[in-house]
Amino acid sequence: MINNRIMAIVGLGFLTLAAGCSKKAETTSLQDKLTVNDEKINKIISEMTLEEKVQMLHAKTIMSSEGVPRLGIAEIHYADGPFGVREELGDGFQPLGWEEVDKATYFPTGSALAATWSPELAYEYGKGLGQEARTRGKDMMLGPAINIQRVPVCGRSYEYLSEDPVLAGALAVSYVKGMQDAGTAVCVKHYAMNNQETNRGSVDVITDERTMRELYLKPFEAAVVDGGAMGIMPAYNRINGVFCSENGLLNNQILRDEWGFKGMTVSDWGGTHSTVEAALGGLDVQMPGDNYFGEALLQAVKDGKVPESVIDDKVRDILRVRFAIRAVPDDEANQKVASQKEGQDIAYKVAQNSIVLMKNDGKVLPLDKSKLHKIAVIGKHAEEVTAIGGIGAGVKTLYEISPLEGIRNEVGDAAEVVYAQGYNITRFKSWGYTEYIPRDEKEMTAEALAAAKDADVVIFVAGTGKFVESEGLDRKDIFLPNGQDALLSKIAEVNPNVVTVVISGGVCDLREVVKYSPAIVQGWWNGTEGGHALADVLFGKISPSGKLPFTWPLKLEDSAPYALGLFPQKQESGDLFTTQFRKDVENDDAKDYGEAGPPSDEHTYAYYEDKMLVGYRWYDTKKMDVMYPFGHGLSYTEFQYDNLSAKRSGDKIIVTFDVTNTGSVAGDEVAQLYVHRDGGSVEWPEQELKAFKRVPLAAGAKTQVKFEISSKDLSYWDVETHGWKEDPCSLKLSVGSSSRDIRLEQTL
Repeated sequence: MINNRIMAIVGLGFLTLAAGCSKKAETTSLQDKLTVNDEKINKIISEMTLEEKVQMLHAKTIMSSEGVPRLGIAEIHYADGPFGVREELGDGFQPLGWEEVDKATYFPTGSALAATWSPELAYEYGKGLGQEARTRGKDMMLGPAINIQRVPVCGRSYEYLSEDPVLAGALAVSYVKGMQDAGTAVCVKHYAMNNQETNRGSVDVITDERTMRELYLKPFEAAVVDGGAMGIMPAYNRINGVFCSENGLLNNQILRDEWGFKGMTVSDWGGTHSTVEAALGGLDVQMPGDNYFGEALLQAVKDGKVPESVIDDKVRDILRVRFAIRAVPDDEANQKVASQKEGQDIAYKVAQNSIVLMKNDGKVLPLDKSKLHKIAVIGKHAEEVTAIGGIGAGVKTLYEISPLEGIRNEVGDAAEVVYAQGYNITRFKSWGYTEYIPRDEKEMTAEALAAAKDADVVIFVAGTGKFVESEGLDRKDIFLPNGQDALLSKIAEVNPNVVTVVISGGVCDLREVVKYSPAIVQGWWNGTEGGHALADVLFGKISPSGKLPFTWPLKLEDSAPYALGLFPQKQESGDLFTTQFRKDVENDDAKDYGEAGPPSDEHTYAYYEDKMLVGYRWYDTKKMDVMYPFGHGLSYTEFQYDNLSAKRSGDKIIVTFDVTNTGSVAGDEVAQLYVHRDGGSVEWPEQELKAFKRVPLAAGAKTQVKFEISSKDLSYWDVETHGWKEDPCSLKLSVGSSSRDIRLEQTL
């Protein structure tokens, strides 16, 4: 007999599972809350026809799936995305063109939120976004996106939270709780190992079990177990030969049996590839369309290939979420613009706390506008907005403050602000964007140099843009595009007093920038109030407090996937997907494919031979220099660390230390705890983040910080027993301001 939850044992790496591992774990109270209506739900299921059940398991429209109309149960309305409620869409993801009511707050993107290192702000972020989703009548938001940032060129790095699972997991938990406390369900994505956009619809990730469990699944486990996530979105890619949407190991054994997940799984749009395999492999809802989970699924049940009990389980999953989330009546939804002051204030606060001061030689920053007569702002990204553009989720925002606008609003009449474009940008005609007409480079360079020559300070705004970093496309490199480095070198010749602001979602090669910039600020894609937040930091209204959520390498080739020859994958079977998608995007034909991109029969392999040496783990273990380390971020004040104490208490290690603001201005410090192991029985990275805390301190103030590390936090996944296991060894506990700015150490 086939069980209700068919466990697909997939492999190339782990074909067998220990009996103890497959045993159903105790579920968490947060997930158990979804089962409170099971008696009522089971009665409803008993009254439904098979046709009604199957009708719930596929799309009704591009952004909804069916309820049970005969029984008065509403359909489920979905919306992208992770950083704002997407505008209303029709077929082919084309905007419906509503005038006002589908406008929403553009919150800072994922990498910016991650740079706050603040679970408290992540909660506010999720709650604010969830409240706006309710205004729009949405039941489930497609986010947060919490994949590990493995490849520096990944087109969706701006959506993701970190290269580290502890940081990503902590922020994901708070985001999930905030949104669901606001009454909107999350759909955490992309489960799992969607770490590249190149061939994302066909790539087969070949990984070992320990790497998958300890690194790539950790944020998802936290979102489900500690956050109580109601929805999970299987990713486009394969893992060890099996598509995520039909991967029973991921969706049945790990997600449901081990983590106790009681919610619903929703395919990524266009990410379903089969009927029987997906049905037995743990997928609940196919989006969009019904070619697999419509008539084909109905026939599979009638033919005995899929037990009706499996269909009942899927309906139960969906109804649990439907009963947990109040359906917004049509006469309440879309009656006003979603973007309200509360959401805008949250976006502003997140943006302020995300900005990273990378370099400040000679304390060039903060700028004193009372001592400046002329400020030159140079760079096209100073006036560009980032709420929309490229491929994938965007926000039809009520307003967006650009860096230039923020600077002008802050300076007012105190000084003259002159602007020069300086360089062209990369933009293609897609998703309703008009074609970009570039200007003559010599003309722009002359304008920029004239503006810079007699300015008291030059604010050079560099960056990438959402047509360079984009869903569906990985970058070809991490250089600043369109000749920005060359222009900066010429500006520095006529005026060396340069502050460079980088507006990007991911890392950039800054080897040239550091030569010519006494100060460098990372400004991110920072939401509707990003320009104001940037000006607050530049002119000293607040002290910068953001920390890098991923390492900035000296050059792309230093990163593990490139150094080991693991990315980009060889031509043997792969690059056709991205090459064709890039051509079609530029010709505005990507909409014909939907968000999965063009169809491809290619089977490209991504070998994760870097294992757990991702990001700082790689650079630290290999003793490599980096441009800016994980956790790095300067301030306008100074922080002193003292009195480290680490003691065992039962199965926990209690770590305490003092942090003092020794400067003359208030500021926030993010204290970080790393662990190094000696004498372990398995391989470990040089160090791993285990805890962190954002600490606000007035000038001269001191506080004690306390961390608790559990035995589970220090365990590893044993590939022999397929379970968690402790590894007795000597532990060096390191506390500091970044992964490479360690202030205190103690060995246990």
